Amino acid sequence: MNHKKIRRIMNCYGLHCQARRKNPYKAIMKKTQEHRTFENILSREFKQAVPKKALCTDITYLYYGMGRKAYLSVVKDIATGEALSWEVSMNIDLEFVLKTIDGLASLELPPDALIHSDQGFHYTNPLYIEKIKQLHIIQSMSRKGNCIDNAPMESFFGHLKDELEFKACRTFEELTIKVNEYMQYYNHNRYQWGLKKMTPVQYRDHLLAACAA
Repeated sequence: MNHKKIRRIMNCYGLHCQARRKNPYKAIMKKTQEHRTFENILSREFKQAVPKKALCTDITYLYYGMGRKAYLSVVKDIATGEALSWEVSMNIDLEFVLKTIDGLASLELPPDALIHSDQGFHYTNPLYIEKIKQLHIIQSMSRKGNCIDNAPMESFFGHLKDELEFKACRTFEELTIKVNEYMQYYNHNRYQWGLKKMTPVQYRDHLLAACAA
């Protein structure tokens, strides 16, 4: 009897062969092994002189509208402090992190650009790794459980939560608008002592002029 006919009969009566059946635990193990971590190449070198050469990224949560939670993914330039790309999401899925990386595609990054993150699930995911690879960016990761290795992002989120009144937002749409407004303010209007009393965008132009001189 043809094997296709046997398969149709088995499907019709809900019969399953126990011999050489796929082990679901092996599939889980294989998927887990596909997730990769990377060396801490940045190694806390937070003093950078070339814009967009060393980037960092992370995710934080924002409570709004009577206890609802949203998530913010940001990529920041370590040299200038500028927020280069960001996404707000109601779900902490991989898609909104990938969208944050998509925001880098239109930027002119140096050939040896590096992006640093923690060892979270999103950043070890094969899809994330592949997207970073397509942009010719080098991956760097904090040591496990060591948040100081990504201090620029921790500091940025700290300032954002102190200065942005996100808890007063009633809807996700309102929150998204507030976040976008804050990012524009942070990049273009927020003067910082550590940037020679310039805004991140002004300091970026200052560094580019120095590199060209």
